[in-house]
Amino acid sequence: MFEGLSERLEQALGKFKEKGKLSEDDIKKGLREIKLALLEADVNYRVVKNFIKRIEERALSSEVIESLTPFQQLVKIVYEELVNTLGGEAKGLDLGGPRPAKILLAGLQGSGKTTTAAKLALFLKKKGHRPLLVSADVYRPAAIDQLEVLAKKIDVPFYKADPKDKPVNIVKNAIDMAKDQGRDIVIIDTAGRLHIDEDLMNELVELKQTFNPSEVLLVADAMMGQDAVNVAKTFNDRVGVTGIVLTKVEGDARGGAALSIKEITGCPIKFLGVGEKVDALEVFYPERLASRILGMGDILTLIEKAQEAFDLKKAKELEKKIKKLQFDLEDLREQLRQMRKLGSVREILEFLPGVGKKLSQFDFDEKELVKMEAIINSMTIQERRNPKIINASRKRRIAKGSGTTVQDVNKLLRSYEEMKKLLKHMRTPGRMQNFLRRMFGM
Repeated sequence: MFEGLSERLEQALGKFKEKGKLSEDDIKKGLREIKLALLEADVNYRVVKNFIKRIEERALSSEVIESLTPFQQLVKIVYEELVNTLGGEAKGLDLGGPRPAKILLAGLQGSGKTTTAAKLALFLKKKGHRPLLVSADVYRPAAIDQLEVLAKKIDVPFYKADPKDKPVNIVKNAIDMAKDQGRDIVIIDTAGRLHIDEDLMNELVELKQTFNPSEVLLVADAMMGQDAVNVAKTFNDRVGVTGIVLTKVEGDARGGAALSIKEITGCPIKFLGVGEKVDALEVFYPERLASRILGMGDILTLIEKAQEAFDLKKAKELEKKIKKLQFDLEDLREQLRQMRKLGSVREILEFLPGVGKKLSQFDFDEKELVKMEAIINSMTIQERRNPKIINASRKRRIAKGSGTTVQDVNKLLRSYEEMKKLLKHMRTPGRMQNFLRRMFGM
């Protein structure tokens, strides 16, 4: 995400690093490069102009010019202004008012509304809410069926509408069902169009006026760039939007929509859709995204993902085994499975300081993790618990059973031994506990 922009900003800011003191001319030349980097990332021209102006005013003050660490001060200013441009601070959902609260999703066809409805339901369910899903899209073939399938997948109740019914009646019946079942939130997926038209807007206005939803979230495709910003402005002007969900962010290496949309529309981004899976929804934190764009990483989000994906009980059991140096291949297999819950290796590396901007140089085959697990699965329980008994004939059998080679089996066993050495080092008092406390809240 935003690899191109991160690289360009790193290059522009890197030139400041070479100088002990910065002159006014140095700053203006550097800001021109930052400006070009933002424009190439498809950031709205007006947003870029205001952004550069704010940085220039602060950078040309004594805050930077007379500083003993001008580079650090300048990076700090760019970071703070990026945060401001992205919205300042995270804006959570407003679920006030009578129960059930209503969340209305709007957007163009193909923006990912239906999938986002399910993602949002799962997100709220994990937070202790009791959501109900309903599709008021009676125009797109199979739209209702699609959301029903997703609702079953995440085990959330779904109101099955009659496609011949009017959207207003469908939503009313869904709300009645939610009240009967004690549901506290109704998430409403609405119809979209390939373009903005009067029928679409009038239907949304009618639904909003009739049910007075707590939130009207616009689902916008980040891959559309500035078109997404224009769509958001139009929806906000006509319907009134309380927040934005940017989807397909994982495929948007430029980031123009994310950097432009708040300043142009006035609407905060509340969530990012970062993948196709139903759990691939992140709360939008401007400060964390700004940190990732500048190559500073995002450890907080990584820790949150780890806390959600990892089993605390198993983590404590693992700590005891490591302390006794009893970490075996069954434990390694479990860790591989847990790590895959966090996402791909590439996705994990994006969160690490100084790594995200170098991802274009990183070449890792995700199938390697699958291969490692297949090799371990092909072993007997005795072999997993005591790898020392794995001789040449056993290696040939394991390789054949896992569809790999003896060389692959040897590679896994070498990696396992290296990991044991590392874990032995982490037995030093305090090191393992500090690591687990940060990762799992222990």
